[in-house]
Amino acid sequence: MTDNMAAPVQHCVVGCRGLLQKLWILLLSGIFISCCVTDVAAAPETGQWTITIVNTSRPLLIRKSMYTGTDIRLKVSCSCPEEIKFTIRWYLKFYPCHNEFNNIEEMYERTPLSRGESLDPNPLGPGEYLEHKYKPITCRKGMSLFPSLNKTKGVPRIVDPQDISVQTANYTSWLEEEVDKQGVPADVIATTWRNGPYLLVVNITSSKPELDWNLTVSLVMKGTHGFISVTEWPLMIFYMVMCIVYILYALLWFVWASCYWKDLLRIQFWIAGVIFLGMVEMAVFCAEYENTNAVGEATQGLLIFAELVSALKRTLARLLVIIVSLGYGIVKPRLGTVMHRVVGLGVLYFAFAAIEGVLRITGGRDNGPNLIAVIVLAMLDSGATWYISFHLAQTIKTLKLRRNPVKLSLYRHFTNTLIFAVIASIIFMVWTTKKFRFADCQSDWMELWVDDAFWRFLFSIILLVIMFLWRPSANNQRYAFTPLMDDSDDEEIEEFLVSANLADGIKLRASKNEANGTAAKPAPNPDEDLKWVEENIPTSLTDVALPVLLDSDEEIMTTKYEMNKME
Repeated sequence: MTDNMAAPVQHCVVGCRGLLQKLWILLLSGIFISCCVTDVAAAPETGQWTITIVNTSRPLLIRKSMYTGTDIRLKVSCSCPEEIKFTIRWYLKFYPCHNEFNNIEEMYERTPLSRGESLDPNPLGPGEYLEHKYKPITCRKGMSLFPSLNKTKGVPRIVDPQDISVQTANYTSWLEEEVDKQGVPADVIATTWRNGPYLLVVNITSSKPELDWNLTVSLVMKGTHGFISVTEWPLMIFYMVMCIVYILYALLWFVWASCYWKDLLRIQFWIAGVIFLGMVEMAVFCAEYENTNAVGEATQGLLIFAELVSALKRTLARLLVIIVSLGYGIVKPRLGTVMHRVVGLGVLYFAFAAIEGVLRITGGRDNGPNLIAVIVLAMLDSGATWYISFHLAQTIKTLKLRRNPVKLSLYRHFTNTLIFAVIASIIFMVWTTKKFRFADCQSDWMELWVDDAFWRFLFSIILLVIMFLWRPSANNQRYAFTPLMDDSDDEEIEEFLVSANLADGIKLRASKNEANGTAAKPAPNPDEDLKWVEENIPTSLTDVALPVLLDSDEEIMTTKYEMNKME
């Protein structure tokens, strides 16, 4: 009676343990895929603009994070059908909350009454500002360029919604006062006074708004660091450092592979490919930011190339995790038809990742094709996560059944690496959610670059661990699959495993019948069992089964020794 109750309880415990293991590995794989290859951020902030203004245009709205001492240059070219007078007025505001003007275009259209005559889209928001109004400038027919604009002499003021001294003489003097041109670079209208995000609003009005005229405004924001923004300078340094790190990875892997080139495993070539693409990716990103810092605007071709390289690296990294979970070269000598499915998944993922990246760079983030590409990528990631979790659990189970401590230790270290990725990812996601996602005011804007850099840094750490686990060495063959027969077939192996599981099911059924009251047969004689095995199991089946169950030289010798004893 006790045995009858214990059997279902044991099966229930084993089933629950297997389910928890699969769920845990599913979580590990999902976090690993999310952390190792995230989407590339948008293009770097531009440092110079050339904008055409017509008689129906609204004020220019320019956002950029700048260093202290950045000069803002404004130059206007004109094309007028007749003599027209223009009035140029600009408003420069430093705001402490980086997310205050994320939707600046919509905000400006929504707040015409609250701002009144002010150029500030959010006049109630905190910050400091400079404002200047130039005397009317006459544009005559045939004139191509406005005179050089002078720099304001005013000092920044704190935004005060209760200030009623707007129309006072002091305000008018502060609004129109200018410095002498001597010692001031041409076309400089203002200089930033603090590190942080700024909003520049330029409003140009004419004395004859009914006429068709157009102006070309050239705006340049350049400081001592170049054109790059204060929030992206650390990211450029990060990409430079990571490029050096991947170069060191490549040199280390090359030295290892050169020393033990005769014993290289297939999976070690995949790792070399991921290292190479990671090195190229970091180099392209570093070149992209350096180019933007030097020229003032990103090059379209370089951005698209960076997106394609990043998509290829993300694809290969996913395929690397998949083939590791399948036990390629460790548990299985080859993947057979499964490899075609894995390659097909990689091609499909690369296509949609490339489409999504190009659309994001070209300004199509919110359009239909980009949304479809994002949804397909999410579905592919979900499918890959489930696939990885299932087969990683099967690989670990297979190694436990084979009692192969060397390979089992290898995969346990890999699992511990994923656990580290989970803990680090959860901590970082909680921190970023509290710091940036749910914050009403993103005052810690200097830490925004960490949100992009963390995932790439974490993947580099995980890749380093994988490099050490699967590094080329003199003992490479301890981890390699070593079949007894060169012509072993994966399909025959799978057929044998299915038949073995069927035999286990028949035995379990027989045990249940005994538990339900059927008289138990006497214990069989071991000699009779051995005789039945020799008569009923063909030798070819043993040849097929042994490569699955035994894949190390030590186990092969042990098996041969046991067979000699039996004979």
